[in-house]
Amino acid sequence: MLSARDIMTSNVATISGSATVAEAVKTMKDKGLRALIVDRRSDSDPYGIVTETDIVYKVAAFGHDPKQMRVYEIMTKPCVVVNPNLGVEYVARLFANTRIRRAPVIEGKLLGIVSISDILKKSDFVEKPKQLYIEDRLDVAREEARAICAAKGATSPECAAAWDVVEELQAAAADKRQEKKTTNSLEAYCAENPDALECRIYED
Repeated sequence: MLSARDIMTSNVATISGSATVAEAVKTMKDKGLRALIVDRRSDSDPYGIVTETDIVYKVAAFGHDPKQMRVYEIMTKPCVVVNPNLGVEYVARLFANTRIRRAPVIEGKLLGIVSISDILKKSDFVEKPKQLYIEDRLDVAREEARAICAAKGATSPECAAAWDVVEELQAAAADKRQEKKTTNSLEAYCAENPDALECRIYED
């Protein structure tokens, strides 16, 4: 299974939160980008992101002066981040549930950025579609819940709803495990070896 590390763009453009929006626009134009990662102020500070949508919706739409407004005024911080080892299917689910189009790939430090375009162009989901099993879905749901709570706040309705999904999947997984336990070892053996003497003595 391909992971975020396999499809991410490692050459990431960053910008300071104190830079002007005009500077951000120039960097985006010069490099042909749709988003910039906002640098941390310290190692304990979370990363942020500023996108073309932020600039259009929050600056251009209101006639604000991009030479006066600062990136920190319109950026999203903390932003949803992706672990480099997260499978592509899980990244796609995370994007779908958080309604984002790109996210920085972080493992202690900034490694790259992954976008929906990367998923579309670089992943193998067309050639090798993978259905998520319930345990995998549970792992994804936990990852999504953590990301949503980090972005929206631990007391937000979105955070509570995300953990509700985790609880529902945990209950479903527990039911599945219970179903498996109802078959004892002899029954499992007989299912595989119906002609065995041990199994036939129980026949009517």
